[in-house]
Amino acid sequence: MAACPFGFTTQDEDISSSADVDARTRSERPSEWSPALDETFGSAHRDYAELRRTDPFPWSEDFGGFWAAMTYDDVVAIAQDERFVTSVQNVVPHVPRSARRPPLHFDPPEHTAYREAIDPVMRRAVVKTHESTFRASADELVSEMLARGSADGVADFAAPFVVDCFAAFLGVPVELTRHVREIGVRYGFAIQDMDDDVIAECSTELYDIAERVYRERLAVDPDPSQDLVASLHAAAVDPANHITERTAIATIRQMIVAGMGAPQAVLGSCVVHLAQDRDLQEHLRLHPEDLPAAIEEFLRLHAPYRVFARTPREDTVVHGRMVRRSEPVALVFPSANRDAAAFDRPDEFVLHRKNNSHLAFGRGAHRCPAATMGRVELLIALQTLLERTTSFEPAGEVRMMNWLEYGPRTVPLALTPANVV
Repeated sequence: MAACPFGFTTQDEDISSSADVDARTRSERPSEWSPALDETFGSAHRDYAELRRTDPFPWSEDFGGFWAAMTYDDVVAIAQDERFVTSVQNVVPHVPRSARRPPLHFDPPEHTAYREAIDPVMRRAVVKTHESTFRASADELVSEMLARGSADGVADFAAPFVVDCFAAFLGVPVELTRHVREIGVRYGFAIQDMDDDVIAECSTELYDIAERVYRERLAVDPDPSQDLVASLHAAAVDPANHITERTAIATIRQMIVAGMGAPQAVLGSCVVHLAQDRDLQEHLRLHPEDLPAAIEEFLRLHAPYRVFARTPREDTVVHGRMVRRSEPVALVFPSANRDAAAFDRPDEFVLHRKNNSHLAFGRGAHRCPAATMGRVELLIALQTLLERTTSFEPAGEVRMMNWLEYGPRTVPLALTPANVV
């Protein structure tokens, strides 16, 4: 009988002849791993390295029970295997919801219609038209930090910057941008604290904001090839697909949330990394042309996603273990990106790393549609921070987010301004 892709097998195949398959049920298998919720910067990677060595596909009873894919090959295989879906459970822990939020909670072919509306307006040519606004935000935020001489690299820089960028991309009016920033930052911290009441409150307000943005953008008749709202609206009025006005608005809401969380986490990690590496800071100030390559390595080293999950449609063997159809698998991208089987010297920063096929933006149908925008945001933010300073360094303890994303929550900094000629 033919093997399934990536060496996986399903229950329909004859697995009884393989003595290596662990077919225990949940009641029979012990919990093998518990994610640390009290991390320091880098501590998770030490834990992941040990797991890849001793137990690369562990079962955990935390968060309702889940498997964790730790290796590069397993993460890539599951992300690209159509038998693993997001519509059953898309994150670990499971977040109860009244309705699915497109496009994240949809699988192909439903998911495809949303991506066909989203992807064209996230291309480089469209993002480039917003670069001046992105730079203005970065410059304003760095000026405020320099005026004080000390700052929090997340609360005063990464968090408001990424909200400003996505608000500009959506075409949110100036008077609404600050409100989006306030709600967005509050929502992000509520997610980290797993504060269900605040999450629900902010989520409702984000839906209201998304609907307001939708109505106001359509009122100015934007170009669907350049505007996210217009592109989704065009899809919603097309009878050839299932997108409705309501799901188009829900997509805007989901994009606002996604456009704030992961970029904030990665930018915060970049700031910590540079604050701890004065030599790299100086190199990038002297050689700004190396910053794009540095960003790719930052993305590999500090990938934020580790809770996105897939659930098999049927019992499936992964890494020699039987995953039951009701059991979610978390794709631990930060671990996969430091797998020695995929990357030489995986824990080192290698500026011009060859074949840097990192997974910071995911893989497969649900690969992040805003990858280009994320790279532009990082480039502008780090360019501005490096150009406007002669140094920035840690000024206190870095506090990390919880399991939901890998990245810092607070980054105390002391900043020295660049000499003005």
